[in-house]
Amino acid sequence: MPDYGDSVARGCQGAEVETGNQFCGAELDRVRAFLSGTDAVTIGCTQQAPLFREVAEEQGFSGELAFANIRETAGWAEAGAAAGPKAAALMAMAAEPADPPEVVTLFSRGVILIYGRDETAIEAGRQLADKLDVTVLLSRPGEVMPHRVWDFPVAKGTIRNASGHLGAFELTVDDFAAPAPSSRDRLRFGASRDGAVSHADIVLDLSGGTPLFPAHELRDGYIRVDPGDRVSIAEAIWKAADLVGEFDKPRFIDFSASLCAHSRSKITGCTRCLDLCPTGAIAPAGDHVAIDAEVCAGCGNCAAVCPTGAASYALPAADALLRRVRTLLLTYRHAGGHGPIVLFHDTAHGEPLIDALARFGPGLPANVLPVAVNEITQLGVEAWTAPLAWGAAAVGALGPAKPKHDTAGIAANITIANLLTHSLGYGAQACGLIEADDPDVLASALDQVAPGVAPTQPSTFLPVGKKRHVLESTMVELHRAAPTPVDRVALPAGAPFGSLDVDVDGCTLCLSCVSACPTGALSDSEDKPALYFAESACVQCGLCAATCPEHVITLAPQLDFQAWRAPRRLVKEEEPYHCIRCGKPFGTKSTVERIVARLEGKHWMFTGENAQRIDVVRMCDNCRVEAVTNEGFDPYASPGRPAPRTTEDYLRERKASGDKPS
Repeated sequence: MPDYGDSVARGCQGAEVETGNQFCGAELDRVRAFLSGTDAVTIGCTQQAPLFREVAEEQGFSGELAFANIRETAGWAEAGAAAGPKAAALMAMAAEPADPPEVVTLFSRGVILIYGRDETAIEAGRQLADKLDVTVLLSRPGEVMPHRVWDFPVAKGTIRNASGHLGAFELTVDDFAAPAPSSRDRLRFGASRDGAVSHADIVLDLSGGTPLFPAHELRDGYIRVDPGDRVSIAEAIWKAADLVGEFDKPRFIDFSASLCAHSRSKITGCTRCLDLCPTGAIAPAGDHVAIDAEVCAGCGNCAAVCPTGAASYALPAADALLRRVRTLLLTYRHAGGHGPIVLFHDTAHGEPLIDALARFGPGLPANVLPVAVNEITQLGVEAWTAPLAWGAAAVGALGPAKPKHDTAGIAANITIANLLTHSLGYGAQACGLIEADDPDVLASALDQVAPGVAPTQPSTFLPVGKKRHVLESTMVELHRAAPTPVDRVALPAGAPFGSLDVDVDGCTLCLSCVSACPTGALSDSEDKPALYFAESACVQCGLCAATCPEHVITLAPQLDFQAWRAPRRLVKEEEPYHCIRCGKPFGTKSTVERIVARLEGKHWMFTGENAQRIDVVRMCDNCRVEAVTNEGFDPYASPGRPAPRTTEDYLRERKASGDKPS
């Protein structure tokens, strides 16, 4: 591969750059010298990373040690000679610090339930009995011959419901029964019962039926294989035997319940994460949702579509990921690169595919900059659009032809990103998904990428803060750097950005919408009755419209770039009504006067001898309570009943009228 030292030095200004041919062998002493003389070292090799870490440990190196793959991603390519700016960008991105994620610890004591139909499950139990605490459960078994010695319990039953994860499975079993000890030629079972509960650390499913869990291949501790595939069964037994002890998994999602727009007052607003979670790790929990970190498989769909930032990806966080991309693109430009295309990919599928393209094909084009992420489904709208503001010609994501995660979330984000970028002049299809399992298909797809229009003055903004803050700054800078900026872009229904159309004449300023708004997009004033709206905070959850008693609020999905820059705008304001007793302002003048007009002289509580009671409506809450208490008026008492009319009353009335009885 070419020597990229000059390009790296040009792109990574201020860094000391050393080049060599065999840092892992003949020049290993040079590496030792580097590790002794500085507190941050980035090495352009990932193949020998274990060796370099070992040397760093021997040297007592406690600084930042990072690795960048510039061979398969840049040097091993037909365009390798022109990939110097890319090599510089990849080195700089690798040096960008990243905080390690929190971990969730799963504990397994080795209690396994093997769920099957016949001798296959029992044989699996026999192979695991000396390693794990085995129980075999047979669903509607046929003729199963009893064994001479039972090393583990065998029962019959059908699992009705299953929940949990590695170390904490709970299974509800119907038709449960234990075998009779006197079984002779075949297992015979006693009386069965429904609703038996079993707990296990591991579940090996050899039943061949419907999986016990959605997205079962992502459920830690649940192993399901075809009972007719002996090779797969052998692999499953080997895998199950190793699931004993403590296991750390990343906490993929940071969740802030206070930002969640799921519901308010039993009115459902946002269900985006619930609709997309493949494992069932997300469930409603009152006004917000709850995410089970032990079940979460880390697809990131919830974080990618969460409009408020309540759910944000932590491997890495949105701001950390975009800081790496920013460093990548700015360094690429400083090193003399042109027309960069950012290609997000995962490590499980995308990385081997890129390696294969480098080893057996033409390699990546010199302007395609690969960025590894945990899952491409974690990419939110900000990840698709920010690179364009920083000068990228296009943004793509590489995924498998048969994805393991639902791509509805990433497709929706790409649609919104393309609507925004097309309207701003970046290109009709600046963002896209490449689905490929073959390196030749990947090469063909990259050749067909149509670069958009890069900004003449790319942004250099630094993404800082939580996910929603990063999104806000991204939208502002995307508009500022746009080739042909427009002030407003209409979006489809369901988009997480928008405005509100409020029928001001019908609004009574009851402010129910303010209390329902989970993001503070709607707010009031401490000085007088008023309703304010901040469009940059609106996530189009619809809780305000559903809560409004007057039904005067309508959602308007859009992105108004000027409104995102501006402070909150006044929707409606009225003069307050002042209490006639203490002068304290309360309510709105129009509302109080309307109530008085409807009640005065028309309601029994405010007519006749009670006419003066209409003044209580003109009082604040404190004065009203005091006035009603002092007058002793019972608002729940009905008007007095008239006295009974007797014969004497009738005769007296006849006499007074001059009528004579007949």
